[in-house]
Amino acid sequence: MFEELFVEKKKCLGYVSFHSGWIGLMADLVEYISGAILFEKTLYQSTTDGKKFVNCLREQNIVPGIKVDKGLVPLPGSNNESWCQGLDGLASRSAEYYKQGARFAKWRTVVSIPCGPSALAVKEAAWGLARYAGISQDNGLMPIVEPEILLDRERHIERTLEVAERVWAEVFY
Repeated sequence: MFEELFVEKKKCLGYVSFHSGWIGLMADLVEYISGAILFEKTLYQSTTDGKKFVNCLREQNIVPGIKVDKGLVPLPGSNNESWCQGLDGLASRSAEYYKQGARFAKWRTVVSIPCGPSALAVKEAAWGLARYAGISQDNGLMPIVEPEILLDRERHIERTLEVAERVWAEVFY
């Protein structure tokens, strides 16, 4: 796949280096997307000729965004569920992401059907998303507020909808 996209697979301290012209060769891409969520390391990367990657995106009218959470950790007192960490220091990180060119942010909040969801997990998801959204807006980033409902093959679509509606009601109250 990388060869089709003209992206060089060259690992260097965990980073992927991009050919300077790869995004220009994908002109049709702008017909299908208007934004790209980047990891922090990608937000700061440059092409092999030194051009900032976010500038390549902007030239194609693709708005750069940033994943701002710091991953999932066990939620104490729950049904073996997780919560998303990363609120500590988010304001200063968000200000730097904005300076670097990001204009929206994504926070991954997970609610698990197989493990619950417990009332605690639903409340934590809503609280975390609200805090993240406020911090993002305070720093010029548009937050994407989207709780993720983890599905499993054992549950019917009706159960998935029931859990999703419960989570949405709490998050968007």
